[in-house]
Amino acid sequence: MKKIAVIGAGTMGNGIAHTFAQSGFKVSLIDVNEAALEKGMNTIAKNLDRMIAKEKISEADKSNTLANISTYTNLEDAVKTIDLVVEAATENLELKLKIFKQLDQACPEAAILASNTSSISITQIAAVTSRPEQVIGMHFMNPVPIMKLVEIIRGYNTSDTVTKTIMELSETLGKDPVEVNDYPGFVANRILMPMLNESIETLYNGVAGVNEIDTVMKLGMAHPMGPLQLADFIGLDVCLSILNVMYNGFKNPKYAPCPLLVNMVQAGKLGVKSGEGFYDYSESRKAEKVSKQFLK
Repeated sequence: MKKIAVIGAGTMGNGIAHTFAQSGFKVSLIDVNEAALEKGMNTIAKNLDRMIAKEKISEADKSNTLANISTYTNLEDAVKTIDLVVEAATENLELKLKIFKQLDQACPEAAILASNTSSISITQIAAVTSRPEQVIGMHFMNPVPIMKLVEIIRGYNTSDTVTKTIMELSETLGKDPVEVNDYPGFVANRILMPMLNESIETLYNGVAGVNEIDTVMKLGMAHPMGPLQLADFIGLDVCLSILNVMYNGFKNPKYAPCPLLVNMVQAGKLGVKSGEGFYDYSESRKAEKVSKQFLK
């Protein structure tokens, strides 16, 4: 495989494009919004600059990585000659099904179609294509250039050959792929999301405050980040979406989203992306922190 297409220039999409391009692949980064593409490329450039500052890569590596990425707003033009497409659009079933129908029509017959979905059924996605044996899940972790794990999700019809190809491809990216089967939440989120939801329930029930809950898990369980801070980082809307997928898939009340989480998402408190979640990430709060550091 030499030519990769990535759909979606958001946090996951630009991270996936960055990772493939840095490993020498030619990448077509696709988004319907030109501004989103520009923002995505700026993010990649900034992340490469951080790597240069840490002496992990050179200026030449940065230039080569950026040169390996071309941006497109037209999906058909971007995927005409690709070997693999990785869809990293919003976690919305209807949108993903629409995209995969388009990909099935526009991509070469031999192309593998992958989704970065964190919870939606690969089997259901594959069913809207004429090539279900060539549809697979590649669930990267955030931040993509740093995190080693890739969950490789086999749909009901995914072939052994395609699975082996994607496992080996992931290793060439410097990742550690783990093969899992296609059930709601897969492995990572089937285990993680109930823990985050229970942390929110603990706050909702008044057992302890935000800092106290996160401190217990960081100091007592050696977690690098508290569960409420992690939920903010993932995006509370994304957490809610994944929990709903698992609740609807298993019909088990243990996956039912906490009412506090539902209310926060409805109120637009989505975490880091909106500037406020369980913590305050607003510009005024950042300024306050800088002032306190200066006064020290």
